[in-house]
Amino acid sequence: MSIVKLNDRAVSNATTFGSISSLGEMVFISKATASSSASIEFTSGIDSTYKEYVFYFVNIHPATDDTTFQFNMSTDGGSNYNVTKTTTFFVDYHFENDVATDLQYGTSHDLAQSTAYQTLDYGVGADNDQQISGYLNLFNPSSTTFVKHFMARMVNAYSYDASHNTHVAGYGNTTSPINAIKFQMSSGNIDAGQILLFGVN
Repeated sequence: MSIVKLNDRAVSNATTFGSISSLGEMVFISKATASSSASIEFTSGIDSTYKEYVFYFVNIHPATDDTTFQFNMSTDGGSNYNVTKTTTFFVDYHFENDVATDLQYGTSHDLAQSTAYQTLDYGVGADNDQQISGYLNLFNPSSTTFVKHFMARMVNAYSYDASHNTHVAGYGNTTSPINAIKFQMSSGNIDAGQILLFGVN
């Protein structure tokens, strides 16, 4: 990879940059739109083409109030979503009425060598104006050497009227390629919203 350098000696007076084409780019792969959907699955587009994949969640609205948005991974094209995971999870929030704020580790939402679905955010509100948005990064899912790291950042309008911000990270403890991902609510359907998948060169 070439080094990007300023063509001018003084940064304050810089007028041009050297070539930045080698820095890479995000490439749109696909989009899924929910409409009272039990789940959203990506069973294609996750392969050895890119070393990183990014999922963007836009206005994911649950049909059921106070539910959990979660995901799991597959190594067999979506026949089974049961990859063993070890994860970490913390959350911060602030209520609309200013009665409570906090930053805490979410022990009930992390996993230790578990095949269960991983929480991305919980307590998602189902009021007409409430939704969840954020992103999930998945690194080198086609590797046959390394575990599969991921991290996510989510924000939702909490069912008890608060701004709810979660941070999730961990790895799928498998050297088999990850080739499918499934997103769902812990109860009820995904009433509306979009998930966009990008690859990073």
